[in-house]
Formats: sequence, structure tokens, C-alpha cells
Amino acid sequence: MRILLRLGGVAPLQRTDSCAQWRTLLTRTGAPILVSPDGAVNAVKSGDRVFVHGVAAVPKTLLATLEKRAPDLKNIEFIHLHLEVPNPCSTIEHRGSFFTNNLFVGANQRKNVASGISSYVPVFLHQMPTLMRNGFLTPDVALINVSPPDRHGFVSLGVEVATAIPAVETAKTVIAQINPHMPRTHGDTFVHMDCLDYICQVDDPLPETRCCVKPNEVEVRIGNIIAGLVKDGATLQIGIGAIPNAVLDGLKGHKALGIHTEMFQEGVIPLIKSGVVTNQCKQFLTGKTLTSFIMGSRALYDHVNDNPSIVFYDASVTNDPVLIAQNPRVTAINSAVEVDLTGQVCADSVGHIIISGVGGQVDFERGAALSEGGVPIICLPSTAKNGSSRIVAAIKEGGGVVTTRNHVHYVVTEWGAAFLFGKNLQQRARALIGIAHPDHRDALERQAFEILGLRAWRD
Repeated sequence: MRILLRLGGVAPLQRTDSCAQWRTLLTRTGAPILVSPDGAVNAVKSGDRVFVHGVAAVPKTLLATLEKRAPDLKNIEFIHLHLEVPNPCSTIEHRGSFFTNNLFVGANQRKNVASGISSYVPVFLHQMPTLMRNGFLTPDVALINVSPPDRHGFVSLGVEVATAIPAVETAKTVIAQINPHMPRTHGDTFVHMDCLDYICQVDDPLPETRCCVKPNEVEVRIGNIIAGLVKDGATLQIGIGAIPNAVLDGLKGHKALGIHTEMFQEGVIPLIKSGVVTNQCKQFLTGKTLTSFIMGSRALYDHVNDNPSIVFYDASVTNDPVLIAQNPRVTAINSAVEVDLTGQVCADSVGHIIISGVGGQVDFERGAALSEGGVPIICLPSTAKNGSSRIVAAIKEGGGVVTTRNHVHYVVTEWGAAFLFGKNLQQRARALIGIAHPDHRDALERQAFEILGLRAWRD
């Protein structure tokens, strides 16, 4: 049985079904059948729910081979996180054969979701494993991309464990492409060859993402403000993009930081190598950098390869707010599309158009709020590319509230940080207007008066 680290030690991971129904490190079904990719995907049948290894672990060869079977298949349902490489099966031409339920909508699935050939399952990242383990979205088949086996017969799930572990545990059939480009990551990543049903050999370089984009002036200002909120000894949750890069650049003088996050990028590596990140103050997995997946360059993949100081666990562990809160001064940094004057955060959509997902934002905002000295942060530039304000009187029609006004503590733009926790609606509106772009403050004041009865306070 896999174990889940808990307060004061370890405890078995409790499930609703019999342990005999799950594949674990102790489960053996016999040696896998070595086949070609064509032979591997022949195990997929019409009507199957198929899990696809996500993010940078996307099994490209298996998906490309499965596409060739489109004329023979009907009503295949894919479930997965976002994929760094588009799934060739998920197209208008194949809509009768394949349908995708995205657990998080990546850029290459946005048009498909908008057009109805795919859809989106709103769910907190920490509950994605629950969907599989408790029978809500249990896969029939899991397509995974793994490292070559070690001398003991264990392969590693590599760069995405967030949802891959529960998929392998619960799928009736597990098909693995053995890939020399997949790093051998540590943590709860290992699966014995005898737990796999079919394997094929591939040579698929992992997709690389240009993560270290140089921040612009606005992003640098936001990064500096956030870095000023980070205390020595803090535990960080930080994602990917220009603003996280700017934050990381501002942390070079900090001490004894820790990392407990759902994902990270290579901007963290210099902080680890320079001794800024030590993980010594963390209470959960002290001394270890904890994540559930990564995406980035080959340098990042090489850094995590066979590196016992970086551990990967599934999202029910990394994103559990109770486990997050064990750490001191958790500083959670998450982005938004827009924030209304009461503090509601839209982060997954622009109006009715879904552009991403809930992900781990609420998991970490809540975990940080429960942490001793925690700092939950929502950040965004004050204006959109077209110049419109992203601090708004009301979220666009159809826009989703990801983080509620009850959860929000700090909102940061390039104009400052607004602290909303414990503030009434009028106080929140004042604080948020104060960090809106100056060009939009007068209009926001008028709207605040109309909506909240807030009277102007500036001369």
C-alpha cells in the first residue's frame, strides 16, 4: 500500500475500495507484454475512458499511433491535465471517435473547449486524484511516459506525478512507453514493470518550454513588491511565467527558504544552488523540495534527474491545504485575470471562454492562510493588453470566481499591495482602487459609489 505522510509520521492512505483493486508498489500482475506502439494501443476499445500522462510527460508516440485507429473507435473519452504537445486525436475530424475532458485547459485545448469538441471539469487540483480513486473518473486505460527501468525493475513517472499515480493505481490497463529522455525523479514516482500491462520502446524528447522570459517593467515592479512580502524562512508556492521569474530574481538575498509547490520552473535552480533555498524550516518533508510536476527546458529535466533532494508526489499530497499549512510562513503566489472591487478573483476564464482551470490556486491560497505567518497573494498587472482595467467593478458575465472574496488576503499590482483580509466591502474597494491604474481610478470610484455607496476619499 502506498503511504501518505501525515502529522508526526506516516499513515496508510485510506480508500473506499478494497486494496486488492489497486495497483501499488506491492502489486504484481506479471511481466508486461513488449509490443510495438501499434500493438500497445490495440488494447484501447470503443467506450473506454483513457487517461493521458500530462504536461511535459505527454506520451507523443502512443497518441500519434492511437490517432490512426480513429476510424475503428467510437466514444473514447480522454482525461488529463494540460498537454504541452497537442493531442492529435482531439480534432474536429475525429469528434465521433474521441472526446476530451480536460482537468485543466491548456492553450492548445481552448478552441476545442469553446467549440464543444472537448470540455472542462472544474475541480481543485488536490481532488483530481479523488476523481479517479473514488470512481468518479476512473480510467479504463492509462497511457503513460516513463523512464527506463532501474536494476530492480522500477520505472519512474518522471516529470508529472500529480495525476499519473492515481491513474496507474486505478486503470484496468496500463500502457507505458519506455522513454530514455524521461528523467528518473524521486518521491512517490516509481512503478514496477510487473505493474504494467503493455510496454513499447520509444525515443521521444520531452517538450521544452521557454520559461525564463525576461519580465517587462510592470512585471518587475510586481515581482519586487511580492519579494518584499516574503520573509526569511518562508515556504514558497510559485508557478511559471514572467511574474514568478521576477519574484525569484528578487529573492537572491533571502535566507532559508523552502519550496512546497505543485510545480516549478528552472528559475528556482539558482536559488537552490546558492543556498537561498534550503528547505530546512519546512515542517512537511523537511530538507526536500516538493512538487507534483515540472515543465521547462532540458536543463530543468536534467536537474531533477536522479536528484533525491527534489521529490514528486501526487496532487492529493502536494496540494492538500492541511499539509501545506504545516509549513511556516507559506507564501502562495497566484495570478488572476481580473479582480472585482469586493475581492472576487477570476482566474480561469475571460467571460464565458475557459482559458485554464482552477488548478492549485485555491488549495494554496487556503493552505497559506492556515499557515503560521502565511501570506496568500493574488497578483496581476493593473491593465490588460488593450489598456482596460483588470481591477473591475464586476467580473465579466460568464467569468468564473476561482478564489472567493472570503479567501483573498493580498492582491498585488505594479501599483502596490492591497490587504483585504478582515476588511469590509467599502474598505476593500478603497484598497483595490488604490492599486488600480491611475487612469481608471476615477471610473472605479464612481462605480464603487453606485454599487457599494462608497464616497470618494481623494481630493
